[in-house]
Amino acid sequence: MKVVTFGEIMLRLSPPGPERLLQSSMLSATFGGAEANVAVSLAHWGIESVYVTRVPPNALGEAAVRSLRAEGVRTDAILRGGDRLGIYFAETGTGQRPSTVVYDRAHSAISGIEPGAIDWSRVLGGSAWFHVSGVTAALGAGPALLVADGLAAARAAGIRTSLDLNYRRKLWSEAQAQATLRPVMKNVTVVFANEEDLQTALGFPVAGIDVRTGRIDPAAYHDVITRVCELGPGLVAITLRESSSASENGWSAVLGGTEVGELLQGPRYDVRIVDRIGAGDAFAAGLIYALLSAREPLDALRFAVAAGALKHTIPGDFNRVSVDEVDRLAAGDASGRVVR
Repeated sequence: MKVVTFGEIMLRLSPPGPERLLQSSMLSATFGGAEANVAVSLAHWGIESVYVTRVPPNALGEAAVRSLRAEGVRTDAILRGGDRLGIYFAETGTGQRPSTVVYDRAHSAISGIEPGAIDWSRVLGGSAWFHVSGVTAALGAGPALLVADGLAAARAAGIRTSLDLNYRRKLWSEAQAQATLRPVMKNVTVVFANEEDLQTALGFPVAGIDVRTGRIDPAAYHDVITRVCELGPGLVAITLRESSSASENGWSAVLGGTEVGELLQGPRYDVRIVDRIGAGDAFAAGLIYALLSAREPLDALRFAVAAGALKHTIPGDFNRVSVDEVDRLAAGDASGRVVR
């Protein structure tokens, strides 16, 4: 099985542990980005994972490519060009202090990519799945057109597609997101979202949800999933995060749509957070992997929720867990006892 993802990989700079940004003179340097995180998870789980992006022809760009290659991701479709690699600074919150992200990605290599720069018929050849996110579409006119063209080419070729709405208010407005993402939904098989994404990126509010107080009723998502499916997708997967503090969250998800009929609810985990960045990407990768492996929808949802829960325990963007580890948690082994 071959999965293609398209997006921006960035240099991530983070202070040690829960320190404030530049509290000390140390910053750890790693790489990450929504679709890159999905690509890495799938590669770890034995999927032929192809990542498409554009990086500058300099030491930072090549280091980003090497980081992907080291995780087993195919990098032969990555383009070179532009002057800089996007950077983001990630500060890990704790207790009542939230995590924060500062972007330094303006004029990055991928933001200047030209429409038509990617030969989708060649890149997607032999693929079973194509995955993108709203973050990529928010980077500029070129990336937005390539997202739309990639989804259309994949759908025309009978390849399953997924779009993680991933709304980022620091990148574009709600009006811009809706004008860009709603038209491409006709070519999307599976939508990934949270309750905020549904309202900001698609204009579909979810009644009775208050994530700030931790009140989430899974049944409230039934109507909004129906509305999303009217745009074209057959499946809608929504992560449910109950944020009692920056250190401890409730984590679950629901799955619905015309392909499953009823609303399915995944297990709920109380997660103690080491690093929450990339949890949604781990969830998306988990569902893609499980559906490609012909697991039943409820089992696929359980696997995806467990994958996302485990990501909270791992520093950095990438979810460094095996299929066996995810399956053990999905089967109910959440004790955390030493494995030896």
